[in-house]
Amino acid sequence: MSQRADHSSNLIYSPGTQVVSLKPIFGPSNIIVHPAGAVGIVISSPGDRDHDYRVRFVDGYEGMVHHDQLALLAEYKLGEINPANPKRSAGGLFDRVIYRCVVGSRAFGLQTDESDTDLRGVYLPPAQSHWSLYGVPEQLENEATQETYWELQKFLVMALKGNPNILECLYSPLVEFASPLALELLEIRSVFLSKLVYQTYNGYVLSQFKRIQADLRNQGKIKPKHKMHLIRLLLSGIQVLREGIVPVDVCEHRESLLAIKRDEMPWPEIEVWRLKLHDEFRRAFEETNLPDRPDYDRVNQFLIRARGLATKENLP
Repeated sequence: MSQRADHSSNLIYSPGTQVVSLKPIFGPSNIIVHPAGAVGIVISSPGDRDHDYRVRFVDGYEGMVHHDQLALLAEYKLGEINPANPKRSAGGLFDRVIYRCVVGSRAFGLQTDESDTDLRGVYLPPAQSHWSLYGVPEQLENEATQETYWELQKFLVMALKGNPNILECLYSPLVEFASPLALELLEIRSVFLSKLVYQTYNGYVLSQFKRIQADLRNQGKIKPKHKMHLIRLLLSGIQVLREGIVPVDVCEHRESLLAIKRDEMPWPEIEVWRLKLHDEFRRAFEETNLPDRPDYDRVNQFLIRARGLATKENLP
């Protein structure tokens, strides 16, 4: 389960980083020259976490200190309100999931026997936890079960920005669970759609194309899934702008996309299709009836109502 902050186990503090010593600093003749809690700055860093840093303290004294005996000053000051603090544990918050759906290849209709079942959704934390000094994580994850849930406000903000992955959650044909509050959200899902889709989907398309270029540069060939997702995103973006819905199941394009996924369609043929779709996407943007921006007020009203319901013990 991941929390709001992700602290890499391989992190090395770079020179110039302000740190706090967690143990006394000993000088010549084994005399304590600085107590635990002394503040210093990293002068030189080791190549791994098994060796010492050279740290300069406020009086100019420099000593060698092991990684495990240091803490980042910024994190040390946070204490128990640090996002990584165990009091922010996701335990129990999984019971506050109000919406769960299947996304990915199974929702697209592109699954194979090896495909995972990816679950995504929304959770509504109890008001008391949300109001507390410790707060709640913006995202819950269970890697073993391929589950990811976003805190309601985080989910709504990403949807308002036109995030394709989030919009596909709202339009997934495979809904496993939806509380009454989640059903209300699904009823107003169209308010998230706007001309911003053109920018956000293009951004994701550019990211996929960057992966394709990296594939060619590093491996001399393109990963089929990168080619397939590039085309699928363009097809989806065109339909959002033209029809005002987010297509998740690829329907009539299934066989062509599966051919790409199986690496049966040559790249020059895909490239011709890609360029044609880019032109269609641009025209769809010019002709769309979607508003310039999503309905922020409607979504804000929904969030305020949800926050009020979070004060109750039962899941709304």
